[in-house]
Amino acid sequence: MPLSTLLRERLRSGEEGPRREQMPASDTARRVEIDALKRRVRDALLSREETRLLLGKGTAETKPRLQELIAEEVRRENLSQNLKLSHLVLSVVVRELADDMLGYGPIQPLLEDPAVTEIMVVGPAHVWYQRDGVIHPSDVRFRDDRHVRDIADRIVAPLGRRVDESSPMVDARLPDGSRVNVVLGPICLAGTCITIRKFGYRLAVEDLLRLEALTEEAAAYLNSCVRARLNILVSGGTDSGKTTLLNCLGSFIPSGERIIVIEDSAELRLQHLHVVPLESRPPNVEGTGEITIRALVRNSLRMRPDRIVVGEVRGKEVFDLLQAMNTGHDGSMSTVHANSAPDALNRLVLLVLLAGVEVAADVIREQIVAALDLVVQVTKLSGGSRRVVQIAELAGLDPAGRFDLRVLFGYDSAAGRLQRTGAVPGFATRLREHGIDLP
Repeated sequence: MPLSTLLRERLRSGEEGPRREQMPASDTARRVEIDALKRRVRDALLSREETRLLLGKGTAETKPRLQELIAEEVRRENLSQNLKLSHLVLSVVVRELADDMLGYGPIQPLLEDPAVTEIMVVGPAHVWYQRDGVIHPSDVRFRDDRHVRDIADRIVAPLGRRVDESSPMVDARLPDGSRVNVVLGPICLAGTCITIRKFGYRLAVEDLLRLEALTEEAAAYLNSCVRARLNILVSGGTDSGKTTLLNCLGSFIPSGERIIVIEDSAELRLQHLHVVPLESRPPNVEGTGEITIRALVRNSLRMRPDRIVVGEVRGKEVFDLLQAMNTGHDGSMSTVHANSAPDALNRLVLLVLLAGVEVAADVIREQIVAALDLVVQVTKLSGGSRRVVQIAELAGLDPAGRFDLRVLFGYDSAAGRLQRTGAVPGFATRLREHGIDLP
């Protein structure tokens, strides 16, 4: 984090999180002096051929040498300008320069904090972060909008993507899989906007049990359904934990199966030996070379998959995924944005219609019923915690042609936990045929 009264306040846990203390007026001149020091050091280093070569390589092996050069130049400037900065302040200056030249600038400490799950940059002067499901203001600041833009370029460049006036919005990811969205000004009136959803640590089933997002009985139930190769749809709103739950469901897949994982931005972390991860690609500068999720789903059918896992369906690919589920590719899984299980199914109908498929809505509903077996609904509660609130079997269509959902587990608000309803699923016989008994 940036200097505050010339010292870096450590990121720490707690409801308030990192804060910026007001710098006394007498320190303002000193702060300006340190900012000038950082500019001189940065300019001096970038004028050296060795520094440019090391930055060009950008590997983990070159990082220690770059840090040495930064420290040497900071110490030299401190002596030559007679600044008399303390060892602690100098170490902070070195760290900030290293973050700026080697990492992601002022937001690097937030990225390194495992308790921070989202980072939101709104122009150079406003940075927010999320911890424990609650958003807090940060004392992080950028020099100016050009500084924010440089960090955005550093994020998207390794992926072969671009963000400029002709393409002011872009989706990208960090090397650890964290999802990034960038919007430039003047589309964003406050300046360059960067939103990062971190995925450095993927929660396992044990973590969901510990956080009471899922009960042991429900986890065992879902485990049986996955092993029996039921087709499962995870539904939920934004930031409700859909991808986390999908990753946990993927961990139930028996070892030895060939899994094709298709995503817009690689987030899933399946620990199986035989996983083929595929990622979509936007068009290049010439407007060619685009690889859509739909194209990847179609191609996956020719890759001899045992399972097809699509990170999220949000467009034309839903039609092809349903066709795959209906043509022998059992055990497939995906997620969709929706606030309830019935909404999720109706959204699938809408997505198929928007795909331009000339099929009546009632026929699409019949295809969905034939394809899907289970809908799992997740929700982010008002306090920031995430819960599985419903597990329902898609039992068919009622006489009115609406989806008939048989609720197997429902959320009891009074008890604050998921409760089994006692309903017997229609797929119980199918599970027994696979030698699997429901818990």
